[in-house]
Amino acid sequence: MYFAALLARTEDGWEASDTELDDVETLADLADLAREATADYDDDTVLVFIEQEEAWFGVVRVDGEEDPRIYVSDAAAAARSSYGEILLTDEMLGRDPGADDTVADLDALDLDGTEDGEPEDSVDEEVDGPAEPGDAVPAGPLGDPAILVDLGVPQKDLLGLEPGDALNSIADILGAAEVLEAVR
Repeated sequence: MYFAALLARTEDGWEASDTELDDVETLADLADLAREATADYDDDTVLVFIEQEEAWFGVVRVDGEEDPRIYVSDAAAAARSSYGEILLTDEMLGRDPGADDTVADLDALDLDGTEDGEPEDSVDEEVDGPAEPGDAVPAGPLGDPAILVDLGVPQKDLLGLEPGDALNSIADILGAAEVLEAVR
């Protein structure tokens, strides 16, 4: 089960709203959704909380028009989730953004000579061989552990949070526990 909420910091304090991520396909879409939450307030901070019950949680921070900052508690668990895949960008994972597309395009060209009935023995070894070093998604935290430091959540505390109660703990430190609980 998933939970997603937006916490917007305004002049009057934190405002929370639950949100549907069904139409969100990319990190840019998620950032746009967060910015829309503060359309009435210029350059306020918006936090997007996402969690998959007992598996992982993520925090995306959007400050005005700046690039979003991301923290994911367990990248390997998030990679198995459609919402987690939104957060795990190529840049975060240390991947070359166009590399996978290039390999897929080259495979589709069938330039190995097998169209003439030749054996495919060396082709399978390349395709099915070991993954490149940047292909594996690491288990454990990934992203910016200092994402909430200026809001009162130390890196050490964020890194020590376990899925399940993490978002409530963060909201409590931020002084937004009541507004988050209202949308849960």
